[in-house]
Amino acid sequence: MGRIAIFTDDPGWHGARLKEAFAIRGYQGSYVSLTECRLEIDVPGPGIVIPGFETSLPDGVFVRGVPGGSLDEVVFYLNILHALEARSITVYNDGRAIERSVDKAMTRWLLFSSGIPTPITWVLADRNKARAIVNENLRLGQAMVCKPLFGSQGIGVEKITRLADFDTLEDKNGVYYLQQFISSGTDESFDWRVFVIAGQAIAAMRRCGIGWLNNVAQGARCELEKPHGILKQLAESAVQALQMNYGGVDIICDECGRYSVIEVNSIPAWKGLQSVCDINVADRMAIDFLAQCQRTEPNQMAL
Repeated sequence: MGRIAIFTDDPGWHGARLKEAFAIRGYQGSYVSLTECRLEIDVPGPGIVIPGFETSLPDGVFVRGVPGGSLDEVVFYLNILHALEARSITVYNDGRAIERSVDKAMTRWLLFSSGIPTPITWVLADRNKARAIVNENLRLGQAMVCKPLFGSQGIGVEKITRLADFDTLEDKNGVYYLQQFISSGTDESFDWRVFVIAGQAIAAMRRCGIGWLNNVAQGARCELEKPHGILKQLAESAVQALQMNYGGVDIICDECGRYSVIEVNSIPAWKGLQSVCDINVADRMAIDFLAQCQRTEPNQMAL
């Protein structure tokens, strides 16, 4: 039986679905935290130690989570992924894809450089200049959103409709990521999540928020949507621009009918999507991932 490392600190529902999908195909999935891994450089062996894989490296690595922490810690976790790739181990999504997407500023830059429409965005460290940008937009009747540079599930995202909202913002670690707020022009806030695997949009849902945030983790209602037309085009282009194996792409449409990509997630959840679609998302990822594992010839060195 083949062996797969699933990097995660919280396996939960998603980890269980992946283990099931791997087991059906003759692979054992094992949960591992990146915090427990280490590099052993210039020591006999492959140079990478993964709990549970001491005698041989895994046949592949599926990344379901990268822990937060200091800059040093996060760089170290990504170095583990890079080192595994250097040993010809399939990493899904790989370290570079995660680096491009976990940093919202780099994500937005790469989308912009590829001609993919996104909300107008400012990223800067000067609080006074950030305040001036917010003030000018508000003067023109344009609400703003401030997001943490690193984060997911809508945590730490704040809407700014008056200058006092900016003045009372929690610390953003010295960097202000500001976007013009996009309204759908309807009474109920909504956007779309499109799931892309191997370059193809396989499933989509409409997310209807309780308030202005449309994240499922924040209580949004999920409705099935076909991944066709502009939704399919934008989602596939966004994942290609970030060179990802798979991804969850969030798309919104303003009251004038203009579509924008607002997020690209390299470690997306799919429990909400699975609740409304017939496609087995974990199964489809496992098929693509294992096909890539079988195309590589691991260089693990003598142990």
